[in-house]
Amino acid sequence: MTDAENLSFVYMTAGNSEEARRIARALVEERLAACVNILSPMNSFYEWNGVVQDDQEVVLIAKTRRSKFAPLCARAKELHSYEVPCIVELPLQGGYAPFLEFIERQTKNRSAE
Repeated sequence: MTDAENLSFVYMTAGNSEEARRIARALVEERLAACVNILSPMNSFYEWNGVVQDDQEVVLIAKTRRSKFAPLCARAKELHSYEVPCIVELPLQGGYAPFLEFIERQTKNRSAE
């Protein structure tokens, strides 16, 4: 049985759909995430360099193992256009067991199969 506490969702934002798709594909192909949802568009208000910004962004939600967060974060940052991208981990506390097992299965290192 899968322990949900070993899994997490990673919430990220990107500047546009093309960038979001590039990040999502890499994370799934490299088995850093089992699945990445892309939600677009989203409005973001924030202050940057002393000016309040009103931008459209794209949300990514990656499903992964907590042990994969550091390499997932590093890879997303590598592919990202932002100087300081939003990449935060949200640990899971429970969920539908077959879906949690899917996350574990899809994020196994290929050499571990």
